Amino acid sequence: MAIFNSIQSVKVLFSDIFCLFDYPEELSNFKDLKMTYRVPALSKPALGPNFPNYSPQGREEKNVTMTSLNFEKPTMGVVQEYPPQPAQEQPTQTDQQQGQSKEAQYARRDRKGEMHPAHLINGSPHDPTMPAMPREREISVAIDAVALITTECITVTSAMRKHARWAHSSVSAILGGGPSFSRAPETDSQSRGRGNPETQHDTHSSGPGSGAGDNLLASRWGLRGKKGRSMQDDPLIAAFARLRNDLRGCTDIRTFDIPALLHPFLQVIRSSSTSASITSLALVAITKFFTYCLIGPDSPRLALGMQLLSAAITHCRFEASDSAADETVLLQILKLMEGILSGAGGDLLGDESVCEMMETGLSMCCQVRLSVLLRRSAEMSMSSMCQVVFERLKTLEVEAGDNVDAMDAESRESPHPLKLEPSVNGTSVMPTSNEREQMPTSKVDGKDGTHHNTEEGQVSTSIDLPRKNDDSFSQRASASAVELSQPPRGIIGEVTSIKPYGLPSIRELFRVLVDLLQPHNKQQGDGMKVMALRIIDVALEVAGPSIARHPSLAMLAKDDLCRHLFQLVRSDNMTLLNGSLRVAGTLLHTCRGVLKLQQELFLSYLVACLHPRIEIPPEPGIDRELYEGIPDAPKLARPATSSNNSGRSTPVPVKDRQKLGMEGGSRKPDAREAMVESIGALSRLPSYLVELFVNYDCEVDRADLCEDMIGLLARNAFPDAATWSTTNVPALCLDALLGYTQFIADRLDSKPRTEGYPDRKELQEQRARKKIVIRGAARFNEHPKSGIAFLASQGIIDDPDNAHSVASFLRGTTRISKTVLGDFLSKKAHDQLLRAFMDLFDFNGKRVDEALRELLNSFRLPGEAPLIERIVEVFSEKYCSGATPEGIAGSDAVHVLAYAIIILNTDQHNPSVKDEKRMKQADFAKNLRGVNGGGNFDPEYLQQIYDSIRNNEIILPEEHNTARAFDYAWEELLLKTHGAGDLVLCDTNVFDADMFQATWKPIVATLSYVFMSASEDVVFPRINTGFLQCAQIAARYGVTEALDRIVYCLSSMSTIALDRPWNTSLNTKVQRGKESVMVSELAVKLGGNFRAKLATYVLFHNVVDGNVNKIRTGWKYIVQIWLNLFANSLISPSLSRQLHLEPIPLQTPTHVVDRADKPADGGFIQSFFSTISSYTADDPPEPSEEELEYTLMTVDCIMNCQIEDLLSDATHMPSRATKDLTLALLEQLPQDASPVVIVVKPERPAVPPKTNGQRQANRGPAYDPSLLYVLEMITVLAIRDDANFAAIGELVADAIQNVVRNAANIHSMVLSRAVFYLLLLLQKSADQVNIPRVLNIVLALTLYKDQSFVRAPVVLHMISSFSQPKLERSAPLVLKGLIICIKESGSLRNEIINTPDFWSTIERIHAIPAVSANVFDLLKAVVEDRAVAVTADNYEPVIGLLNSFANAGGAAAASQQQRESYGRRPQSREEPPVKDNDEIQRGREAVSLVYQLTNRVPALIEQSHLERNEAWITYWSPIFSCLRMQCENPHRAIRGRAFSCLQGAVQSAELASSDHQEWTAIFAEVLFPLIERLLKPEVYQADPVGMSETRVAVAKLLCKIFLHYLVTLAEWDGMLETWYRILELVERLMGSGQGQAMEEEISESLKNILYFMKSDGYLLPPSSTSSTEEKKPHESNMWHETWKRVDRFLPGMRKEIFSESPPQQKARPRQSLEKDAVKATVPAEEVQQPNA
Repeated sequence: MAIFNSIQSVKVLFSDIFCLFDYPEELSNFKDLKMTYRVPALSKPALGPNFPNYSPQGREEKNVTMTSLNFEKPTMGVVQEYPPQPAQEQPTQTDQQQGQSKEAQYARRDRKGEMHPAHLINGSPHDPTMPAMPREREISVAIDAVALITTECITVTSAMRKHARWAHSSVSAILGGGPSFSRAPETDSQSRGRGNPETQHDTHSSGPGSGAGDNLLASRWGLRGKKGRSMQDDPLIAAFARLRNDLRGCTDIRTFDIPALLHPFLQVIRSSSTSASITSLALVAITKFFTYCLIGPDSPRLALGMQLLSAAITHCRFEASDSAADETVLLQILKLMEGILSGAGGDLLGDESVCEMMETGLSMCCQVRLSVLLRRSAEMSMSSMCQVVFERLKTLEVEAGDNVDAMDAESRESPHPLKLEPSVNGTSVMPTSNEREQMPTSKVDGKDGTHHNTEEGQVSTSIDLPRKNDDSFSQRASASAVELSQPPRGIIGEVTSIKPYGLPSIRELFRVLVDLLQPHNKQQGDGMKVMALRIIDVALEVAGPSIARHPSLAMLAKDDLCRHLFQLVRSDNMTLLNGSLRVAGTLLHTCRGVLKLQQELFLSYLVACLHPRIEIPPEPGIDRELYEGIPDAPKLARPATSSNNSGRSTPVPVKDRQKLGMEGGSRKPDAREAMVESIGALSRLPSYLVELFVNYDCEVDRADLCEDMIGLLARNAFPDAATWSTTNVPALCLDALLGYTQFIADRLDSKPRTEGYPDRKELQEQRARKKIVIRGAARFNEHPKSGIAFLASQGIIDDPDNAHSVASFLRGTTRISKTVLGDFLSKKAHDQLLRAFMDLFDFNGKRVDEALRELLNSFRLPGEAPLIERIVEVFSEKYCSGATPEGIAGSDAVHVLAYAIIILNTDQHNPSVKDEKRMKQADFAKNLRGVNGGGNFDPEYLQQIYDSIRNNEIILPEEHNTARAFDYAWEELLLKTHGAGDLVLCDTNVFDADMFQATWKPIVATLSYVFMSASEDVVFPRINTGFLQCAQIAARYGVTEALDRIVYCLSSMSTIALDRPWNTSLNTKVQRGKESVMVSELAVKLGGNFRAKLATYVLFHNVVDGNVNKIRTGWKYIVQIWLNLFANSLISPSLSRQLHLEPIPLQTPTHVVDRADKPADGGFIQSFFSTISSYTADDPPEPSEEELEYTLMTVDCIMNCQIEDLLSDATHMPSRATKDLTLALLEQLPQDASPVVIVVKPERPAVPPKTNGQRQANRGPAYDPSLLYVLEMITVLAIRDDANFAAIGELVADAIQNVVRNAANIHSMVLSRAVFYLLLLLQKSADQVNIPRVLNIVLALTLYKDQSFVRAPVVLHMISSFSQPKLERSAPLVLKGLIICIKESGSLRNEIINTPDFWSTIERIHAIPAVSANVFDLLKAVVEDRAVAVTADNYEPVIGLLNSFANAGGAAAASQQQRESYGRRPQSREEPPVKDNDEIQRGREAVSLVYQLTNRVPALIEQSHLERNEAWITYWSPIFSCLRMQCENPHRAIRGRAFSCLQGAVQSAELASSDHQEWTAIFAEVLFPLIERLLKPEVYQADPVGMSETRVAVAKLLCKIFLHYLVTLAEWDGMLETWYRILELVERLMGSGQGQAMEEEISESLKNILYFMKSDGYLLPPSSTSSTEEKKPHESNMWHETWKRVDRFLPGMRKEIFSESPPQQKARPRQSLEKDAVKATVPAEEVQQPNA
């Protein structure tokens, strides 16, 4: 047997060695894990009650408890070393000690199915013994279940028999024993014996196998002990035998009783006699049962079995061997607890069982001297179990429905409240003061940190999981109420059903985890806090919202958890800081709805820590204006406290406050990075920043957290943030900012939801009120009266004269400086205000010191004693205003007591006072002796006051940073939570617009700065997206200021939006085939600047495109870019087509290079000579290939920007947006400050002065195409529609008129188009005024007055004032504009054509060949207008212009007719006429138009108010004068048309009348001068061939007209004179040498007149008169004078008419004679009617 045992020991040893070294990867990972989680050793042991107690203790017997174990140093290099510790007493060498060496050998075994520690960490799912994580599907067993259980029983018992303690077991242990039998209930003595660990072995020995029958059976087999006593089977082995016996008839293991199945294994687990290896086998077996689903939800008495199992594993006992094997057992316990809690039967566990398991796990986590691997495994197991436990909250909520509060109250009424106390070394990690005094003393080796007992002894050899009060606890726990050494069936009845665990255990677990975070508890090291933080984080991740909904759990979170967390974040331990920040972030993520004020405190601290107060350093090449908007400091909810020290409090120095963290202070770079990561994680939560904005920024007394957060991220996104943090911080902050914009942009299209959310308008009003309050508080802090007046003027204070109203505001706001407030209230002039302020407090039921503490928390006492006296006096009166408190005599007593309390507070807490000199309680009481109405105060009352002041200083928390100050501030915060309400969770985009309005400035500034300073390409796409999203948000929500700022920043970064024009003097046009490109300074610089190109693309393609309607002031920079691009030929003038104009001409390039014929590589010599030749010719050098490439890149960039499409979109914007664009365009025009003065034009154009006999060279103004571009665009915008014209028409008209007025300094091209644009505006204004005729004329005049910003007379006067050269060069467009204005009938047409300046201008330009035809068409349209366009105002100018056109036609034909006159070849009537040119044709038409005006003369005369003779001269004379002149026209056709028209005019029925004699002027002023002119040689020489015919025709016409009006003339006194003048002219014509035929025609006409005069009795010889009738003297004179003249040139005429025997013929009537005369007087070429 000994040999067999030795062989087995060797095999086990090698198996153990093989197992430990068979996993090299796991071992290496294990080392890495230890290095990562190095935990400093504690000064004192701190282990939990459910964890193996490693403190050295003595043992009275050989079977010591687990508390005496001290692990050896692990073989794999654990950080902490655990050398064996000496025992308290030296044991004797016994048989058990000898067997212990074998047991130690067996303990190193690593049997099949048992996981290596490293494997336990990895959690391999293939090992059936590790059900740490729930599987998606069940694992089936391939062998018979009963056989498997039997095998496990044999495995355990086999290991036990090899142990020295069970080496003499009976044969029944192998054969399985007899059938089971009923057993009597256990006695109280047995139960008590089992409860005592020291008697545990005896109890096992006297188990069920100790009856008489068993003794006889043992004697029969001959089994005797060493002392002659029968060696019966140990109860542990016997239990396995009974189980095997019970399994023999079992066919379905799922129907087997679970307590009976687990009973033997649980006995092994709870037995202190077993070794670690045996305990491990039992644990492996139970694990297999659950893994292989041998135990399922339908198994009998599963609930009882789960309770028993929980009690067993949480009270596990085994003898210690080596640390590796022992920790393996502990790992198995952890995994088994994890498995059963998360398994199918986990929900059947009770609250007590769950608490025991959690207590066990926490105790393992808290044991510092355990290996890092085990502690980390315990922590992970606790995390997994906490996930399951807190997940239970969701189920409880479903079950409770709406009665969550009732469930919480019910859980608190439990008769046995749970108490979970994880402990180490038997001492709670949260000990009381008594427990601290009872803790064993130990000392620490300063070198390695290992613990040694004060007494020497041997190494402990057993391990246990005891309870602090095991007996009492076993009575409470349902599972431990049954003794495991007894069989479950037949002895144990059905245990009362246990309620599944719920809120009590969850609340207790949460409380313990939170308590582990106490920052000032010295027993709880940083390692424990980090562990607790990790577990709490898991709990919050799983059930954070559920925790917030349960009042008891929510209170723990709101109070203790937040209190501890907000102090832990001030730790310099990075692991602790990271854990605290992580938990705080998760807490705010899940429970922020009930943490409104706590969240404000936490975020305010982070902002104070992270926001730098230094100026952004200037960066070369980056304009400071680009990043304006970054806040210099965060906004403060409260003003900074005063540095005055009045002696009533002891402010902590600023440096110390920063160190302690109340004001943020200076943190290490790694800490800053961790804080930034925390803020970034919070900011990425959906709607988180919106909630900050709604709940804080829009509330008066809350901080502007949203603005501060964005400002913080923006400021730390600048590169200089890496100097005080880490290089990762700028990128983290930038990512958070971009995430913020991404979040808002993603839900732009979401439907707004307003139900259940605050009203947006109310929030806007609150925010506006908040701004006023902040301004008013700032003024109050500087000058209180000014601040109150300001607040009253803004409506914040209802009545400044009402003390209650003012006091209510001062009491209710937190933004008032408490120092200023104290000084203000204490002044004598404000006594009424002080009393009103005091009335706002309620001191009922409070001691004097408590009331005084409450009062002094609202303001700071002033430094002067009289002021303090006044405050104390009012306080004492208020304190006694109600019922006088018991023991207080009156207000005088309170007055003295309050003053004494203030003195005591200063004495006790003044750092300059030594402790021995501070006031004692007796001194304090002595000072108050006899002041209470002549008596003394109650000594106990004074003692309470003294203790309160000594322990808790009356302070202003913001001036101190002690632990007490924090607690006091925290208590105040908790009091305010009830009034603050819950946080409003805002899952809506209703408030996004207001939030973006408040936060866009730092975002845009940061994007701009990063864009200019970034050096990595990956940054630019993110920045571009940020700009795009900001622009989309701004455009959607109407935040035009933000959009304009984006435009400005991108325009500045593009480098092409310069105020000064780019240099275009060296622009060179490069042609290559049919393609050409303009190489300019702008194109080269832009093409070579990547950032500038990218900014340009982002500006136009991402920002401006689609948002043109929202841009306001940003148009200024866009227009600058347009103009610069246009001036450098990078965009085309596409708007000219809308005005039917030619494109605006650009400046001619200074040099044109054609590279079509040049080789691709001309070499250095060719390039050199090209450069030399350019310098020689004073030309700019040809562009290099690099410059050309840059230019092409610029062209591509501009094309991709689609600027021309943008221009088209801009012309279709609404009028509001159009006005902004127009204003930006107008800013680019040259400003003319000179007043508007109408200058009367001179009669003749001024002649430029001469210099040295020569006129000065007139180079003229420079041509600026950009100016034209601006004028054209604003014109297009103005005349687009009526709304635009009403909005910007006046602005545009004034601007263009300023340009036109400065005509002398404007290039002719610019001037001509400017005039055209102005005329278009004039025509548009007329369209606005032209209303239907049915409207009242008053309304028409009113509309015209409203549109009077552009008036036709003013415009026409400016045009007529141009110099002749300017006007000639501007004539085409000027005339085009005028034609447009008068094209349609209306008020504008009438106004223009009746303006003298219009006809003056037309007169000056009509002779210009380029516009002659258009001027004549205009003139023709005026004359032929059916609306009677020719009026008295324009009558003469029209006739004058027609006469000029007729003259121009004659001048055109003069040369041709002169050639004919040289040949003296008469033109026959049969020859075809010479083809007329346009001028001649216009001349003929002009004459006809003059004749057409004769129809208007009677109406004009009638409408005029002139006298008859004046009217005739005014209207008839111009027509006859023109026709008379044109009858002398050198061109025959024009002359003939004029003669025909003259003939028709003089015969007009409207001309002559018996009522007046003005018509007779046709002889003296028309016909006679015409003949006189025709007789002149120079006139005759103009057309020698045709002028003779004209003379004859005019002579005939003269005779005809005289004959036509003879009867009327006979009554005129000037008839004889006219007749004599006719004869004189006929005589001259007859003698002018016209030829015989012509003379015959003239004589025939004269003969007709003489015949008519004879027949009518006007010309008779004196002899023919009656004798009775005397002849009148003039008739006789007429006879003589007539024939006297006629006889001179026609001597035979008298005889022919008055022969002695005249022919007897009847005289023809006058009408016949007139008809013959008409036919004889019309020239051959003009036989049609004059108006044909």
